[in-house]
Amino acid sequence: MKAFCWVSVSAVAFLCSGAAAAQSAGQTTDPAAAAQGTDLPAANDEIVVTAERRSTSLQRTGVAATVLSGEDLVRKSINTVEQLQFASPSLTVNTTGQGNNFNIRGIGKGEPGSAISVGVVTYRDGVATLPGYFQAEPYYDIASIEVLRGPQGTFAGSNATGGAVFITEKNPDLNSVNGYALAQYGNYDNIKVQGAVNLPISETLALRVAGNMDRRDTFFTVTGPWTGNPGDRRDYSGRASLLWQPSANLRVLLKGDYNNLEYGGIPGSRAYFGPATNPVRNTADPLLVEHDAFLAGRDEFGRIVGNISYTFDSGLILRSITGFQRGTTQVSTDNDQTATPGTPTAPARQGSNKITEEIWSQEFNIVSPDTGPFTWVLGGFWQHDQIYIPEGGLIDDVTPNTFVPLNIDVSTTGTNPKTALAAFGQVGYELSEGLQVTLGARWSRTTSANRATARTPQIPTLVLTQDDFTADKRVNGKAAVNWTIDANHFLYAFVATGSKAGGLNGPNLFAVPPATFEAEDVTDYELGWKGTFMDGRLRTQLGGYYNVYRNFQVSIVDPRSPLFSSVLNVTGKTKLYGLEFSMQGSFDAFSFDFATGIARSELGTFFAADARLGAAAAVCNPETGPATARCIAIGGRDQPYAPELTLSAGAQYAIPLSGDATLTPRVDYSQTGAVWATLFQNAALGDRLPARNIVNAQLTLTTGKWTIGAYSTNLTDQHYVGAINGTKRLAGPPRQYGIRASISF
Repeated sequence: MKAFCWVSVSAVAFLCSGAAAAQSAGQTTDPAAAAQGTDLPAANDEIVVTAERRSTSLQRTGVAATVLSGEDLVRKSINTVEQLQFASPSLTVNTTGQGNNFNIRGIGKGEPGSAISVGVVTYRDGVATLPGYFQAEPYYDIASIEVLRGPQGTFAGSNATGGAVFITEKNPDLNSVNGYALAQYGNYDNIKVQGAVNLPISETLALRVAGNMDRRDTFFTVTGPWTGNPGDRRDYSGRASLLWQPSANLRVLLKGDYNNLEYGGIPGSRAYFGPATNPVRNTADPLLVEHDAFLAGRDEFGRIVGNISYTFDSGLILRSITGFQRGTTQVSTDNDQTATPGTPTAPARQGSNKITEEIWSQEFNIVSPDTGPFTWVLGGFWQHDQIYIPEGGLIDDVTPNTFVPLNIDVSTTGTNPKTALAAFGQVGYELSEGLQVTLGARWSRTTSANRATARTPQIPTLVLTQDDFTADKRVNGKAAVNWTIDANHFLYAFVATGSKAGGLNGPNLFAVPPATFEAEDVTDYELGWKGTFMDGRLRTQLGGYYNVYRNFQVSIVDPRSPLFSSVLNVTGKTKLYGLEFSMQGSFDAFSFDFATGIARSELGTFFAADARLGAAAAVCNPETGPATARCIAIGGRDQPYAPELTLSAGAQYAIPLSGDATLTPRVDYSQTGAVWATLFQNAALGDRLPARNIVNAQLTLTTGKWTIGAYSTNLTDQHYVGAINGTKRLAGPPRQYGIRASISF
C-alpha cells in the first residue's frame, strides 16, 4: 500500500496537472501567477479566491466564502477538518467513526456510507478527494483553505449542493532553500513533529518535502473486557512536490501525498437505555464508555496530483488537472456499546468494515485573459470512482428487533463503480464601468453500479446477488449580476442550480429488492454586500440565501424494510434559508475576526418508521403515510445537523518586547447551536444535541526565526456529544493543552 503512490509516476508525469492554487492573504492576485501556483505577496494584503478557476479578490467576487491562510490555521489551532467548523459560519463537522458528516448550511453528508454522494466536495490542489471516508487528513504545510458556502453547480460538479472546500498545499519555489520545523507536546501524551524543506535543484527545478507525525492517547475512560485500541491516535503523513518551470510560460507541478492514520476504533456509548418505547436517555459523561469487543481502526490512503499549465503572452491560460487516489479503510467496532454479555435473543453485536476505494480524474481548463470587458472560462471533467468490498470485508449483525429477534451475521462483497463526465463554462461581460453580468452552465452525466453479493453463514441458502446500474444527466447553471459601486462597496445577486447524483441502495436480504434513488436538485437564490473600510483595515461580508431542494436525499431506515437503511428521496420541496455575516479587522498590533450564520430548514413531505421503536406500521408510504405512532410524519422538520445559529470570533494583540521579540495572546470562541441528530427528533432517545461553546487560547512568543507558544483547545473542557450514529453517542474532543516550538529558515 505504501508504495502505490509512486508506481504510476512515470506514466502520469506529463499528463498530471493541478488546479489554480487557492490564494489567500499575502499571496498573488495575478491570474497567471495564480494558475501557476506561485506564492507571491499580494498588494494591500488582499484576500483572494480561485474557486472559479481564476484568481479574484474575495471582496469583488459574488460568492459566500471563508478564506484561511496557513498562518490562520496555526493561530486558530485548526489541524483537521473537524476544527474547521469553529472558524467558518454555517459549517458543521461531526465525526461518526470512519467517516464524518460534513455539512454547510445543513447540506452535505448526512450518512458516511458509500451509496450516497457527498454534498460538500473537498479539493486538494484541484482534485476532488475521496468522498465520505478518508476525511481526517491533517493540515500541515498548507498555503490556504477556501470554504465556499452554497451550491457550486457550475464549477464543482454534480455533487456540490451544499458547498465546496478548496485546500492548497504549499508548492515548491525556485528562489531559495527554506522551510520550517515544529515540535509539540501536550496532555494525553500528545507528541507532534512536522516540518518542510524547499530545495531548488536548478534554475528550473525545485523539490519540496513535508511530513507530519501526531501521536495521542485516548480521550476515553473504557471499562469492560475490551481488547484492541479504543481511541489512541497514531498518524503519519508525508508529501513530496516537484516543480519544473523551464520558462515563464510553462509550469509543471507534481505532488504525492501519503497518509496512514490509526484512530483506534470508535469508542462510544448508548444514546439511551431500556426499550425505545420507554427509554431512559443517557445523560452520563460521553467520554465514559464500556465495551466488550475488539476495537481498532485505520485509514491508509494516498494521492498523486500533477500540474501542467501554459500561459500565453496574451494572458490566456491552458491548464490540465489529473489525479489518482487510492485508500483502504478498516474498522472493528462494538455495535451495542456495552460490556454486557449477549443472549440468543439479544446478542452482543460486533462488527467490522473494510473497503478500498480508487479514483482516477481528469480536468481541463481554458481561462481567458482578465483584460477587456469580456472574460470566460471553459472546462471538461472526467472521474472514475470504484469501491471494492473484499471477501469478509463487511461483517455486521442485524439489529435485534422486539418483534423478530435475530442473531445473524451479514457479509457483503463486491464493487461499487461510479463515473462522472462533465463540460462547463462561464462568461462575464462588463455592461458599464463596475457593472458585470455572468452566465455559467455545466452539463454532466453520472453513473453508478452495484455488483455485490450478500449472504449469511447462519442461513446458507439465503443469498442475494445484485448487478444493478443507473445513469443520470443534468444541466446546471448560474446567472449573476455583480456591481462594484466604488472602491469600497460591492453588491452581488445570483440564481444558481446544482445537483447531487442519484445511485443504488445495497443488497437487502430480508425485504424488497434494492432500488435506485433519484438525483437531488437545488435552486439557490443569493444576495450579498461586501464592504471595505478604514483604508482596507476592516472588511465585511453580508449575504442572504434561499434554497429549494427537489428529490432531497435522506439516509433513513426504509419504512418498507425496518431492519435496513436505504437512501430515499423526499417528496415535495425542502427549503433552507438564512443570513450570514463576517468581518475581519487588522489595526497594527490588534487584529480580530467575526463570523455568524442564522439558518432555518424545512423538510418536504415525508413519512418514515423509526426502527428504534420496533415494528413499523402495516402501511407506511414515504409519500402518503398515513401518520401513526409507528409511521411518523417528518415533513416540515429541521434537517439534521443544521443549527439555527453558528458563531465564531477571535482576537489577538501583538505586544512588542525588547529587540525583535513579540508576545501575542490570542483567544477564539465559537458556538454551534443545538441540533437534531436524526429526522425523528425524539429527545428521549438522545436525538437532541445541546449547543456547544468552544474556547481556544494561545500565548505565542516570537523572536527572529523562532516561535514558542502555549496553547489550549476547548479551554473550558466542555464534554459534549458530537454526533449520533444509530443508537451510539460519539463524543467531541475534551480540553487539550500543551506547548509547541517552531523555527523557520
